Amino acid sequence: MLRRTSRAIWMGNLKEGKGTVELGSGAFKGSYSFRSRFENGSGTNPEELIAAAHAGCFAMALSHLLSESGYTPEKVEAQATISMEAVEGGFKIKSSHLECTTRVPGISEEEFLNIAQKAKATCPVSVLLSSIDITLSARLEQN
Repeated sequence: MLRRTSRAIWMGNLKEGKGTVELGSGAFKGSYSFRSRFENGSGTNPEELIAAAHAGCFAMALSHLLSESGYTPEKVEAQATISMEAVEGGFKIKSSHLECTTRVPGISEEEFLNIAQKAKATCPVSVLLSSIDITLSARLEQN
């Protein structure tokens, strides 16, 4: 079983406090705060990190499924946008929208879109986020 670890340290109360998040691999360490999460302050936030994980997982899953189907993807560019709303008692992540532009020689638009939908449904981060609405806009780039 694979295990991955990251950690967060938060100092102070919610509004005036601040924190850091660090990936276990050491590849990223960043600050976060109330302002970076709920306003437009500098730093990262948990939702941005979830979006990065979703985009990365989807891109790898799509590349894999394309290869399994006999195609050689030249490029898979993915972006995820996490939406969070205020609800009674706090906030709730409501959706993740994936946008993808892919260059794959020799594939039809219809087959590409079918494979992209399968990647959206089966990548491990999508499975983890299955309690929220996940949408996909996928575009096949011409050579």
